[in-house]
Amino acid sequence: MSEEADVTRAETREDASAAASVDKWRALRRFARRPSALVGVFVLLILIFCTVFAPFLTDYNPVEPDTLSRLEPPSSEHLFGTDNLGRDVFARTLFGARVSLIVGPASTAIAIFIGLAVGCVSGFYGGRVDLVLQRIVDVVMCMPAIFLILVIIAFVGPAISTTILVIGLVYWTAPARIIRGEFLALRDRDFVEAAKAVGMKEFRVMWRHILPNALPPLIVQTSLFIAQAILIEAALSYLGLGAQPPVPSWGNIMTDGGRVLHRAWWVATFPGIGLFLTVLSLNLVGDGLRDALDPKQD
Repeated sequence: MSEEADVTRAETREDASAAASVDKWRALRRFARRPSALVGVFVLLILIFCTVFAPFLTDYNPVEPDTLSRLEPPSSEHLFGTDNLGRDVFARTLFGARVSLIVGPASTAIAIFIGLAVGCVSGFYGGRVDLVLQRIVDVVMCMPAIFLILVIIAFVGPAISTTILVIGLVYWTAPARIIRGEFLALRDRDFVEAAKAVGMKEFRVMWRHILPNALPPLIVQTSLFIAQAILIEAALSYLGLGAQPPVPSWGNIMTDGGRVLHRAWWVATFPGIGLFLTVLSLNLVGDGLRDALDPKQD
């Protein structure tokens, strides 16, 4: 009987693996059928390429001033013009993208890691464990996020690493709520009961059986979390609480441009366009993932 049970479990795993593979290809085809999502991916790839190869795309140092070239308009020599210190805005925009494309994914990874841990435990065990963890989530969510971030940075001091950590520690509640809801819906399903019946440990049940089925909604939201984190970083840098000069970021470049906007529109405009395109592309990708992972789609 034990051999037959082992064979049955092996066949079940193979069937599940084959079904998962089919679902992945089906989701990929759905995603590819959305032109807006493909445009979002294309724009993001261009931004990542420009960020990685920024030193090879410009001959100018983004932090070195040139007082003889102050506030020059866009030209063949300076594609995006220069700022009030004569620094090339194109170079500063390219290198400034690095801050946004590091802070966004890194802070989102921290938020998702904490949210996954809290959401899995809360949704799987329920009862008092769920009650205590959800009250903690409620307390954090009741606090104004931006105000909390400003307070923490005021005590710790502004820096890129601080920005990444603070955003992650403040915004973990949304992933926790998403995963908890999925776990509550899945923990009493037949495949979970079957895994428990064969003596599988609780952690393995959570990790191998429930979590993979609970991830699609979180995957969809991840691109939106990254976009939100990038906007927060830009806002903090704009206020002087994010990346500190002379390190360029889109936020502090726009701060410099705001001071001379009446006579040098290009300083703030081009970093703003970069920020707009990044956030828009992430939202388009998120919409495409939502449709691709929706089981109700054909």
